[in-house]
Amino acid sequence: MYAIVRCGGRQEKASVDDVLTVDRLSGDVGASVTLPAVLVVDDGKVVSDPAELRAYQVTAEIVGAAAGPKINMIHYKNKTGYRRRLGHRQKYTQVRVTGIARARAGARKKG
Repeated sequence: MYAIVRCGGRQEKASVDDVLTVDRLSGDVGASVTLPAVLVVDDGKVVSDPAELRAYQVTAEIVGAAAGPKINMIHYKNKTGYRRRLGHRQKYTQVRVTGIARARAGARKKG
């Protein structure tokens, strides 16, 4: 069983015990997060209907922080002496998928 989850504007393929690198999430190491499923494949059955996907829950725990590669940018204008150097390093969070489960039919959120 695997699921395609949406996180940070991108979609990632997630199976149980996979470690995903996603855009920065708020939370401490060891905290549990729920990722929204876009598609679920369960024993050859493909579920993509949003009404059916609400029954599935993809849970993950935060493993730690990570950083992407350093990106250097240089601004230069000819004959004026204008030179600027900029740098950027994207922040990421690594999460371990702990479960992809279908919620029980009788379980509903009380509100």
